[in-house]
Amino acid sequence: MMNKPNEPCIIDLPRFLDHRGNLSVVEQSKEIPFTIKRAYWIYDVPGGEAREGHAYHENYEFIIALSGSFDVVVDNGLKQTTYSLNRSYYGLLLPAGYWRTLTNFSTNSLAFILASTPYNPDDYILNYSEFIAKSSK
Repeated sequence: MMNKPNEPCIIDLPRFLDHRGNLSVVEQSKEIPFTIKRAYWIYDVPGGEAREGHAYHENYEFIIALSGSFDVVVDNGLKQTTYSLNRSYYGLLLPAGYWRTLTNFSTNSLAFILASTPYNPDDYILNYSEFIAKSSK
């Protein structure tokens, strides 16, 4: 298995270009450095809206804009970085321990997220003050 990076990074996915339509693929332990335990997607977000932020204790995510565009604002407790996702052939690898907010959704956008853990409500950090306290340790 690949080493898991400690910082967010954009990962380009393989692209197979064809006059009939293009194809991209993502495989666990190949393009992304974790075993996929969960997949979910966010859709029907009104244009310009945001999804509330949170962080994880353990979960890694790989976030792809399958359709449309949106921004992922990533916060490590000291600085914020915005990643604009607008193509289906790359995504953002987001390690645990980063506060993330999805914002600036275009109309009819589709965010697809692959996660390293099954859903566990105890893994979520939902309070920004708690996140800041934890990240400053």
